[in-house]
This record gives sequence, C-alpha cells and structure tokens, in this order.
Amino acid sequence: MKKFIVAIVALFGFSSLQAQEVKYGLKGGLNIANLNVDEAGFPSTSSIVNFHIGGYAEVMINKKFAFQPELLYSAQGAKFDFLFDDGSGNLYDTENTFKLSYINIPLMFKYYPESKFFLEAGPQVGFLTSAKLKVKVVGFGSDTQNIDEAFKSLDFGFNLGAGYNISKRAVINVRYNLGLSNIGENAEGENGKVVNRVLSVSLGCNF
Repeated sequence: MKKFIVAIVALFGFSSLQAQEVKYGLKGGLNIANLNVDEAGFPSTSSIVNFHIGGYAEVMINKKFAFQPELLYSAQGAKFDFLFDDGSGNLYDTENTFKLSYINIPLMFKYYPESKFFLEAGPQVGFLTSAKLKVKVVGFGSDTQNIDEAFKSLDFGFNLGAGYNISKRAVINVRYNLGLSNIGENAEGENGKVVNRVLSVSLGCNF
C-alpha cells in the first residue's frame, strides 16, 4: 500500500510539471437523484430533482488527457409512498422525501478524442452535511425531521460522464454517479443497504 501511495503522488507530481494549461471555473446544474434501498419490506423509491453547485480546476496533462478535481455542494435523496397504519385500524397515505445534502469531491480523469468533446471517469468522496425526512400525510399536512443518525457521514462512489466545450468559457457536462458504499446506518441485527444514484447535468464557466 505504501508503494502504491508513493507511485500515485509521483504520478501527480509529474503530471503537474508537464501540464500545459490549468483552467479554473464554476459549475452548477440539475441532479436527478435516487436511493437504491436493499432492505426487506422497504417500499420502492423514485427520483427527485435537485441541484448542485461548486468549482473545479482542469489540469491539462497533454492535448488528449486532463485531470479535474472538483468541490461541489450536492442536494440528493429520493421519495417513496407509504400506507401508514396507526394501530387502531386507521390507514393514512403518506408521501415521503429523503433530503440529503453533501459536499462532494470528484476526482475526474478526462479524455479528449477531439478538441471540444471529452469523456470522463473517476472516484468521488462525499461528506454528508444534512439528512432530513419530509413526511406528508395526504389530506392532513406535512412535517420535516432531522434524521442524521440514519445515515453515515461518508459516501464513496464512481463517476462516468461526457461533456462538450461550447466555447472557451462555456462547457456542458452530463455525469452519472454510482454509489459504492452503504450510506445507511443499520441497527444491531439489520443488514440493509442504501446507496446513492445521481444523474447530473451541469453548465460550467471557465475563468
């Protein structure tokens, strides 16, 4: 492991020395987010539309390859419907939404098959900043509660995407984040698994 870390550090050091150009920019856009919940008895979830915003630095290694670290605020989550029984024979339709907020750090490796179009892939680490559950009881109203204890503070995933440089300043990007780690906190005896799934569409502006 130590040799692997040294090799990675040396690689990035060499890359920075060979870099022809560094671009800085801001980006933002839409998230189509969902949670893949593998837990017995849990209802199926559906996507919600949210947003992300942040900044990036694109380090051109040569004409074909670049490395792009990013720092993003990302609003994610999912929604699900649930029929609630109060124990007295009364049933209530509920509409529920998980609202998760992350500070994400994608480390993207980009390949330019031609000067404007690029493909990208790379790992991502996410730091949970907020977890809330909004419960709407149909016909009665809604309430939002903090549920930080139900989710882990760290998330790991892998990104795949593509983009196009519209001009020297503007770039459009589509990316899919595949969550790799279980972000759900299980009680003793439970073995459920929850992972993030996010499709993002971004518009970036180079300085």
